[in-house]
Amino acid sequence: MCDTNGAVGCRMPLRIVEGDLLDQPADAIVNAWNRNVIPWWLLIPQGVSGAIKRRAGYAPFRELGYRPLPLGDARHTSAGRLPLRGIIHVAAIDMLWRASEDSVERSTRSALAMASAHGYRTLAMPLLGSGSGGLSEARSERVMTEVLERGIEMDVTLVRFAKG
Repeated sequence: MCDTNGAVGCRMPLRIVEGDLLDQPADAIVNAWNRNVIPWWLLIPQGVSGAIKRRAGYAPFRELGYRPLPLGDARHTSAGRLPLRGIIHVAAIDMLWRASEDSVERSTRSALAMASAHGYRTLAMPLLGSGSGGLSEARSERVMTEVLERGIEMDVTLVRFAKG
């Protein structure tokens, strides 16, 4: 168990829940962004990004700018109208809209590094690559859990989307 100072090397909890990513109590959430070169305003709002656009507004996406995000990388933006400190956008999906175990692992690591750099103590993440990326939820969860169980210095919630 960690002390309240969050000592370096301290193992924090990992929870896996079913629900809505945007309803999780956290400092920040991770957006399963993609790296394609189509400007964000031309993309049909769908999945995690679509839900964020509907509730947070377009400000976080304007902050992303017009550059493609390299596969496995992360960018930080404000949370728009969401009651969070920020949004971490990761590119787990390649130019052909496909995810791999490698892209999910790299994106998970990038998201954790970005969250740490911004001083976040709580983070909620969707199952990266399991929507339009074509990776099964089980594979995505396994890869992400392996990364997260190696020792994280923040409280992370993995969120399985509640279909219904």
